[in-house]
Amino acid sequence: MTIVGKFAAALALIAVFILGLVWGIGAMVEHKLAGPDPVTIASGSLQGLREQNRLSAFAARFVAVSTSTQTQFGLQAKKTLIMPGTVEYHVDMAKLNARDVTWDAKTRTLGVVLPPVEASAPQIDMTQIREYGEGGILSKITDADAKLEAANRAAGQKELVRQAHEAVPIRLARDATRRAVERSFALPLKAAGLDATVKVRFADEGHDNSEVWDTTKSIAEVLANRE
Repeated sequence: MTIVGKFAAALALIAVFILGLVWGIGAMVEHKLAGPDPVTIASGSLQGLREQNRLSAFAARFVAVSTSTQTQFGLQAKKTLIMPGTVEYHVDMAKLNARDVTWDAKTRTLGVVLPPVEASAPQIDMTQIREYGEGGILSKITDADAKLEAANRAAGQKELVRQAHEAVPIRLARDATRRAVERSFALPLKAAGLDATVKVRFADEGHDNSEVWDTTKSIAEVLANRE
């Protein structure tokens, strides 16, 4: 290669380097001007929620009343049990992943789809259990009392579970969880100076087809496209 050819090749390499440097500086400046990245912030919030495993934002107290009767030898024993219990409602946040979180840059809306709310087994307040009734002679000569107590406790437990899964407490549990998760995502965005709306729904809830999570990409897809 002649000296002129070598010189031209060197100039070409220098030009490529300068163009790359200019592009890199431009990209850095553009990133700085664009401000904090909502997708990155949302990803951090998601990780924090997942590390909680179970998020419990609501609990309710219920009271079950059950009555049982035992009849033997023409005799009858009857007892009524009043049994209070507390149920905690939680969401398994370990099931939440980046595919469940979306960001709509046009409307500046973050959408989150949570796993369904689950109810724990009722925690019975043994100190508040009350029992009423008469066993009479049958209770003295048989094990009627033990059978009545077992039957009432089983029926009471079943009744507490039924009450815990009624529409009203489930709705209240969803609303409390929704508010807690909205705050968990909204506060970091606000702290970064980003004006954004956070919308949370549950996977087993119905929703309008116009809502944000039907039309936007999840943060998992956005982050994958950046790699």
